[in-house]
Amino acid sequence: MKKYLMILTLVLVPAFAVGAAPVNGKLSADVDPHDKESLQRGAQAFANYCMACHQAELMRYNRVARDLGFSDEDVEEFLIFTPGTLAVDVMRNAMRQEDSQDWFGAPAPDLTMTARRHGPDWVYTFLNSFYKDENQPFGVNNLVISGVSMPHVLQELQGLPEPVYEDVDGQERLVGLELNQAGMMSPAEYRRFTRDLTNFMDYIAEPVKAERQRLGVYVIGFLLILLVLTYLLKKEFWRDVH
Repeated sequence: MKKYLMILTLVLVPAFAVGAAPVNGKLSADVDPHDKESLQRGAQAFANYCMACHQAELMRYNRVARDLGFSDEDVEEFLIFTPGTLAVDVMRNAMRQEDSQDWFGAPAPDLTMTARRHGPDWVYTFLNSFYKDENQPFGVNNLVISGVSMPHVLQELQGLPEPVYEDVDGQERLVGLELNQAGMMSPAEYRRFTRDLTNFMDYIAEPVKAERQRLGVYVIGFLLILLVLTYLLKKEFWRDVH
């Protein structure tokens, strides 16, 4: 019996263990595909602050509306700012790639699969890692992507953190960031804002994630029942042998 309990433990622990601690120096976004309110706030944040330059052309507005509980009218009023765009269209912006190349030195990447490619913790850490750097074209840099070519579009919300340097082995090294003057949001409010935005970006990268997790519970339940039935059947087959 102990052997079967050990097998059961090995099956269940990876399925339900969700790490909340930072991994490889990253902050933990703790995304939740079932948190509809967070996803709705994240959708508005994405439309207001990201889609001026970026787009998510693998996602349609009406899919977002259906999954997150928006009506098509709400989507057209609160999420769509490009003239002529309808709820049935994909999430494109109006900025040309040529303009992005001229203004920022590189085309603005599509963000549909960013959270899938790098992970939500990477996205969350990136959004919380801008700092003042007067040597950069836009006066900011980022701990995750050094020499980042985009401005800190959330600066009015967060404020602009300044780098903290320390002498390490005779060399001055960046060891952290210090926010001397907050923006429109407190640090806690900004963390929640970027968490909601990250949650939405994780959703558009895999819209079926919530459904997959829901079905996973039933699948694991079925396997557990099958395990019990298989064990009882094995005992019945071998009863006369023993």
